[in-house]
Amino acid sequence: MLAITGPHDTPGVMKAVHAHLGKPVPKPHHPFTDLVPPQGIKLTPNHYAYLKISEGCNHRCTFCIIPSMRGDLVSRPIGEVMQEAENLVRAGVKELLVISQDTSAYGVDVRYRTGFHGGKPIKTNFQQLCKSLGDLGVWVRLHYVYPYPSVDDVIPLMADGKILPYLDIPFQHASPRILKLMKRPAAAEKVLARIRAWRETCPELTIRSTFIAGFPGETEAEFEELLTFLKEAQLDRVGCFAYSPVDGAKANELPDPVPEDVREERKKRFMQVQAGISREKLKSKIGRTLKVLIDKPGVGRSMADAPEIDGLVYFEKSSKLKAGNFADVLIERTGEHDLHGRMA
Repeated sequence: MLAITGPHDTPGVMKAVHAHLGKPVPKPHHPFTDLVPPQGIKLTPNHYAYLKISEGCNHRCTFCIIPSMRGDLVSRPIGEVMQEAENLVRAGVKELLVISQDTSAYGVDVRYRTGFHGGKPIKTNFQQLCKSLGDLGVWVRLHYVYPYPSVDDVIPLMADGKILPYLDIPFQHASPRILKLMKRPAAAEKVLARIRAWRETCPELTIRSTFIAGFPGETEAEFEELLTFLKEAQLDRVGCFAYSPVDGAKANELPDPVPEDVREERKKRFMQVQAGISREKLKSKIGRTLKVLIDKPGVGRSMADAPEIDGLVYFEKSSKLKAGNFADVLIERTGEHDLHGRMA
């Protein structure tokens, strides 16, 4: 016996073998895989990376065709996900953006079975994944989170600074009837109560969401319900799409389609309401000092800003700061979507 390791601890086993042999056994050169770095090949800048945790979706939203294209949810083994995350962090990544078609359903398909990482048992579920990623010491941002009850369990991790206080959670609508037609959770009042509870636990929480205006059968009164929800929810980042028929989507079979000009007009009204909310949200940050991850000289993002879809923080350039560095920026003014300040 050379050593005692944990289950599935391949690196530990190989380390013991190499120590016994006295020197590493040279591995035959592979002309393809040996050119790939441990963290893999990614198309993002060096300081942030997307971490895909599953493929497919178990939901059958009537406006969506993802399940017909990609099938039901298939979660990646948690040990595999954590190993990729560690490799990325070792390569210099400062922000991990967790993605899938349904992030909070992670592990449902395998009944939250126990996996292994580093020779230690680890449950395959959303909360445990967030907790383990939070131990890596980098920014962890959650995208495409379906509003399951399990989401409530990760808010304390955000409040404790383990993962970023940021939720990308597509609510899609607020009218119970329209949500039922969409085959989405249909209790807007419960959603508002949960948002209030989340913010009580984590006051710094940023919520990003998307909505559909002009869904088939949507009445003017139901659209007004959506606007009322928007005003009450006071979401930080919001996108709205005028409903567009997608080939193969069940929603196309619904009666009473909304005319295209009405769909576009409702989208415009929706975004006008949100623009006022966003403006006040940004103004509230004037005078505050924010931690910013630098994307390029003089430009970065706060904890509330995901790359490519949210706002930016502008400040004076410094030869001492490079992409991937962090800086404290005192916010002095706002733009339509962005913040402007100076080094604190």
